[in-house]
Amino acid sequence: MKHDKGFKKKEVLTRPVKTRKLRRILIVCEGEKTEPNYFKNFDVDLKIFDSIEIQGTGCNTISLVKEAIRIKNEAIQKHEPYIETWCVFDKDAFPIESFKNAIKLAEQTQIKCAYSIEAFEIWYMLHFNFYVTAFSRHQYKKILSDLLKKPYLKNNPEMYSVLAGKQNKAIQNAKKLYEEQCIKPFKDRNPITTVFKLVERLIG
Repeated sequence: MKHDKGFKKKEVLTRPVKTRKLRRILIVCEGEKTEPNYFKNFDVDLKIFDSIEIQGTGCNTISLVKEAIRIKNEAIQKHEPYIETWCVFDKDAFPIESFKNAIKLAEQTQIKCAYSIEAFEIWYMLHFNFYVTAFSRHQYKKILSDLLKKPYLKNNPEMYSVLAGKQNKAIQNAKKLYEEQCIKPFKDRNPITTVFKLVERLIG
């Protein structure tokens, strides 16, 4: 039987299936418990991120940033890049130049910083009051114990939920503090924290 001259073989078109890459954010923390415990309690905003990956390293300043660079590059090599990488660290007793160099290295490698002078606990304190007086890191425990009306436990896994209701106040206080302190020489910026920038990013 002859085929109709007008007959054409049906073409089957196949298109590559596009899969959306996961939008992951990496948070590399100086502390192994305090900061990771806090950030692990954030709910993931699925409009912004698919997952938040948090690592507590025990590293500090420059070594922390270098570890974040290593993890970031390893993810790129696996074709599973993070859309953002953050370092969370404090000045503590380290020389101001080491602290500044860590921030500079992070900026050069497109890593964002959520730093505090002198310690992460200033972020907690700003949930209650605005502070501009310089503090030693040794003073935070007593101040927070008074504010919480119970002993402050540094590695308390419930700190996020304890403070969540005051989060907006903390962001406002931290922004105001940042604006006031940034006009001073770096060595005089005690207290200061940029943790509010990471918190704002996480809550969308």
